[in-house]
Amino acid sequence: MKKLTREFYARPTLEVARDLLGKYLVHHIDKVEYIAKIVETEAYIADIDKASHAYNNRVTPRTKTLYSRPGTAYVYIIYGMYHCLNTVTEIEGKASGVLIRAVEPIKGIEKMVENRYKKSLDEINKRQIYNLTSGPGKLTMAMKITKDRNNNIDLCGDKLYIMESDEKEDFEIVTTTRINIDYAEEAVDFPWRFYIKDNPYVSKK
Repeated sequence: MKKLTREFYARPTLEVARDLLGKYLVHHIDKVEYIAKIVETEAYIADIDKASHAYNNRVTPRTKTLYSRPGTAYVYIIYGMYHCLNTVTEIEGKASGVLIRAVEPIKGIEKMVENRYKKSLDEINKRQIYNLTSGPGKLTMAMKITKDRNNNIDLCGDKLYIMESDEKEDFEIVTTTRINIDYAEEAVDFPWRFYIKDNPYVSKK
């Protein structure tokens, strides 16, 4: 598999959000290689999006990473405990990005289960398997991605990155509205969420 280049991320955010589906998120840590297929994403474009942390050109200690060059990891914490992974898109200074909302575990599953449930793989049921990485906070916990460790790092580097599949996979993409942004006024209705149809790891059908 080939690592995504800077040019991949330096494109319109909605295109990147769709094109990330089927790609593979890779994290190397503690001598473990975690690999998972991206099955759900959400786009955020600060210029016009009241759901964006950087709407109205807001710059804070948290959002400054969003203004970085495309292909930078933006990791933040929600509810004081859950980490969310995004990739910065378009051009440096614009504050646009894509949230990786759900992934399908491929490699390192035993460690993912241990990280999420504090159990072994043979101790959990099928429902727990599908729940393992079916949400932005779940996947970061399973793959040991954190704000302290991964925020503002280069996704074109060798620690945390995204790769192209070796084989072309055919799947249908569902386009719909984003989740948990009731505060965002008209942006609630933007169809900026994308997921692979019928994949069991999608957070919400």
